[in-house]
Amino acid sequence: MANEDAGEGRLVLILAPAGRDAQSAAAVLERHGLGTRSVASVAELAALVDDRAGAVLITSEALYRADAQPLVDALHAQPTWSDLPFIYLAPPRVGSPQRLAMRGMLPRRISNAMVLERPLSSDSLTSAVDWALAARRRQFQVRDQIGELARQAEQLRLSEEALKQAQGALEERVIERTAALHAEMNERQRAQEALRQAQKMEAVGQLTGGIAHDFNNLLQGITGSLAVLQKRVEGGRTDDMGRYIGSAMKSAYRAAALTHRLLAFSRRQPLNPRPLQANPLVESMEELLVRTLGEGIALELRLDAGLWPTLSDANQLESAILNLAINARDAMPDGGRLVISTDNVRLDGRERGVALRPGEYVCICVTDSGTGMPPDVIERAFDPFFTTKPMGQGTGLGLSMIYGFARQSEGSCHISSELGLGTSVSLYLPRHQARDGHDELEAQDKAEPAPAASVPAPHSGEVVLVVEDDEVVRGLVAETLAELGFSVLQACDGPSGLEMLRSHRRIDLLVTDMGLPGLNGRQMADAARVQRPQLKVLFMTGYAESALAAKGFLESGMAMITKPFTIDTLTACMRDMLLSPPPSPSQAVPLLPQ
Repeated sequence: MANEDAGEGRLVLILAPAGRDAQSAAAVLERHGLGTRSVASVAELAALVDDRAGAVLITSEALYRADAQPLVDALHAQPTWSDLPFIYLAPPRVGSPQRLAMRGMLPRRISNAMVLERPLSSDSLTSAVDWALAARRRQFQVRDQIGELARQAEQLRLSEEALKQAQGALEERVIERTAALHAEMNERQRAQEALRQAQKMEAVGQLTGGIAHDFNNLLQGITGSLAVLQKRVEGGRTDDMGRYIGSAMKSAYRAAALTHRLLAFSRRQPLNPRPLQANPLVESMEELLVRTLGEGIALELRLDAGLWPTLSDANQLESAILNLAINARDAMPDGGRLVISTDNVRLDGRERGVALRPGEYVCICVTDSGTGMPPDVIERAFDPFFTTKPMGQGTGLGLSMIYGFARQSEGSCHISSELGLGTSVSLYLPRHQARDGHDELEAQDKAEPAPAASVPAPHSGEVVLVVEDDEVVRGLVAETLAELGFSVLQACDGPSGLEMLRSHRRIDLLVTDMGLPGLNGRQMADAARVQRPQLKVLFMTGYAESALAAKGFLESGMAMITKPFTIDTLTACMRDMLLSPPPSPSQAVPLLPQ
């Protein structure tokens, strides 16, 4: 029983009751510098299973007919990290089945065991014990780590308790500060709302003032010319009447153009979008642009040969490019260079200054080398009636009309500019994907339109129903059609027009306003086509928001004319409608339940 003062986990317990085995093993291990303790029974061994024990050396005969329960109980009482190593010395020259039977004598609670066959050398014994003690040391390291974690957890618990106390006070301060911030934010919001309201009223005042100024001038030209005509007619003078009629008509056309620009800015103008190639359109405008720009400005076209088609109104796009060129010319009073370029672009939604959803677009860019614009002018450039030109030299509706046209075409417009270096205006229009390869691109030659031919005289008593809630317009249209030889029926609203259409009267053509009381023009036409599937319909409109709500508004056998229109325009549309084939019954889709 020598060297029992070994440190924690360094004591080897020896249970070898036969002969001098225990003394021999103890002597070998003590020479190796290890502490040992020999015991005489399993019960005595169980009593020594504690933190000092590093390994157990036990022989097979020690367990023969012995009660191992005290040892099992002692091992069960050890902490979870403890797994005391056992070195089991088996008898010599024992076969494999007998060796397995001998191993089975060890209690099942012993899982960390090494079996050695006797006789064995001192080196073998010391190596096995060193392995067992190293394994035991690792267990104590785990114990220490578990203890440290427990200590840290306790410190954390105490810190957390000190923190749910500090946090309570902090939460009170946060609640107080949050309430103060809410009050401050509410005050700022009220101030911002007041500022926005003031800005809105300023914009409305500017808008209405600009409209009133321009329309007063136009109305003066109309009413003044009509007043002179009235006096001359009353006096029996009919000479030179054409000049005053022409002046009144010119002012009326300018008023119509102003209204059209306002509708474009508010995205309410009726468009006629068709598959379009922008390059031929730009090329066809080259001569017009050169004449417009003058000799001091060089024009350069940089057109992408592989430009995608787009879906757009060709006339509106041409007007937008011309307006941009005129603005660029005015920004280069001393001459310069104007570049019109086209490109295919793919936007991912992260581009600065371009308010468009991700997708593929055709970009038409007009760039000048003029005076440029400061940031505050760029910010207001698309506002209606905003202009930097002197009074009387610009309406301030050019860029706003272009912006409205772009947004109405599901695109956008972007300005980039630097003072002294020039301005670039980019017009983005969505790429058009042809459906089944059957879409035909709009002809781009821009030939002069053929003069309006007269409507063929009715040869079989054609009947036209005119539905218009404005009495003056309804009377003028009905009178015009009657002078052309048609039988004309009239209705003042949608329900009365539909009542006529559901009757058994002969009606060859429906001419209707888009916005009607009761039923709008499209609803009335769709309901009528249930009974009259081949009915042709000519829509008149000055405000076509409903027509623009969905693509493909006009079906087969339908056309649209924009107010105000001339008699020649009306007769041309009548000619096209009467000469066109009737719509297919399958293409009439009712929108109202019957």
